[in-house]
Amino acid sequence: MNDDVQQELLASLGNTTLETEFFTLFPTGYVKGRTKYVVVLGTVMSGLGKGIFSSSLAKILKDKGLRVAPIKMEGYLNVDSGTLNPYRHGEVFVLDDGMETDMDLGTYERMLDENLGRGNFTTSGQIFTRILERERHGQYLGRDVQMIPHVTGEVKRTLRQLAVNSKADIVFIEVGGTVGDYENGYFIEAIRELAYEEGEEAVCVVALSYIMEPQSLGEQKSKAAQLGLRQVMQAGLQPHIIACRCPSPVNDKVREKISMFSNVPLRRVFSMHDVASIYLVPEMLREAGMDREVLTLLNIHDRVDQRSEDRARRTWQAFIDKLQQDKERTINIVIAGKYTSVRDAYASIDKALEHCSVHAGCHINIRWIDTTEIDARNVAEHLRGCHGIIVPGGFGVRGAEGKIQCVRYARENHVPYLGICLGFQMAVVEFARHVCGLVGANTTEFAPDCKDPVIDVLPEQKKIEGLGGNMRLGGKDVILKPGTRIRSLYGDHETVRLRFRHRYEVEPRYIPVLEDNGLIFSGHAPLQPIMQMLELAASEHPYFVATQAHPCLTSRPMKPDPLFLGLVEASVQRAYPQQVFANLNAEERRTAKSQPAVAN
Repeated sequence: MNDDVQQELLASLGNTTLETEFFTLFPTGYVKGRTKYVVVLGTVMSGLGKGIFSSSLAKILKDKGLRVAPIKMEGYLNVDSGTLNPYRHGEVFVLDDGMETDMDLGTYERMLDENLGRGNFTTSGQIFTRILERERHGQYLGRDVQMIPHVTGEVKRTLRQLAVNSKADIVFIEVGGTVGDYENGYFIEAIRELAYEEGEEAVCVVALSYIMEPQSLGEQKSKAAQLGLRQVMQAGLQPHIIACRCPSPVNDKVREKISMFSNVPLRRVFSMHDVASIYLVPEMLREAGMDREVLTLLNIHDRVDQRSEDRARRTWQAFIDKLQQDKERTINIVIAGKYTSVRDAYASIDKALEHCSVHAGCHINIRWIDTTEIDARNVAEHLRGCHGIIVPGGFGVRGAEGKIQCVRYARENHVPYLGICLGFQMAVVEFARHVCGLVGANTTEFAPDCKDPVIDVLPEQKKIEGLGGNMRLGGKDVILKPGTRIRSLYGDHETVRLRFRHRYEVEPRYIPVLEDNGLIFSGHAPLQPIMQMLELAASEHPYFVATQAHPCLTSRPMKPDPLFLGLVEASVQRAYPQQVFANLNAEERRTAKSQPAVAN
């Protein structure tokens, strides 16, 4: 704990006597009333899209020239999301500073086009860890440490510290789970206290609720939503805006019931029904006037920059117009992983492909394949008709051999290929086995005693393995090799910054034999012998690229990741060779004729 925090804590504790029980931590530099807060809560059920609503509302307010800062508060006791199974909680999203977070942080980054940090994510594990560390150091001056005021006080300090660090006009607070869950109850109490302490026009409470639409009844039912909203009010919070989640637009009768039951004006009861893409939600909110309602509730109309909004809205609308255009070309992209039964496990890959489909002007049909079911005998059947293959990251041996078969099929049949993290490592193993003749090649993650450990933990990482510090996490610079396909994809820049989450690397002593047989390592770490990107020459393969990084994490709607966009464009060429051929000049046609023929 730094000196400023300690002094703030001691000052507050000095005021917490028998005469007063106030426990309000104001970080250094915090100006009461300068930052406003929008709180997004869920009722009835989880998975309603709180992150989508919150990030969309934050976006349209950012468009107005306001500075916004989101924070996701999770009730689980894990310190971060790094150890969570994708089957239970979706993908782990890694921030540039290495913080492993909930997938909703990816939604915020893509919608706001900002890089977030560890200050934008907190868990009960983090909150309790900080409190217990202070208690062990005697920094509560003998007080009995309690949920109120100390735990709720730490939550408020976390929110106010984000306000100071970000200099935000509005902090958007998303509380994970639903109101009524035991684990997030103290978050909600802290927000009630925050609203009390900050005063009127400081906190706007948004409740997402689910409107049921049973097919057997043929009408929308709002009773569950009403009971969920009652729990919000019983917690001491009066909702200002209600977003009604439903497969179809919520009718006026239901909106009127919700309005009357919750004391929320009808104009602030918003129908958040299903749409084709989450990128349509910001304009839905804007057309419903939710941005103006928030400005009124928080009394910050005077902070709006209308010219900024006009510019931002034109840019976003151009993207939306392309998104909604009918696309004449369709390609089939296979995602070959082992968590494919849960789409959220690969949420960032899904979104990166959506970004690319807009910019490449094609529709992408994603086929999800479980690699635990793939072997040498059936790989061709599983991959028949695909125009591109992605092998994503993952941990553990299950499904690994199936991934290797997918890599081999892509390489030998000239199918455009993109390997991500483990997909990079499996590409190295496959190449070592079937091109270099190292039949015993493997990774020590799966086979510690294998004959040829082409993938291993590097010596400097092994020294700190016992300390749990050998995971390479967060944003890292990659030096790109001149003259390579990957360097050209990144605009011939010498370096690019990508995000990583892995332990195992290409064993340096195998690099010469791999390169001698035609594998090109086109990106590496600045100061270590760590290979981070690979490819096959354009004369050998139309598109065979892999990276140890997760480029999907930094893909944005207006700036799709170049590796993904390259895969999509190569897949379009495979699917529609005649269209591509017709657009080539004479020299390009002669070159194209010399390339190996491929079948769809």
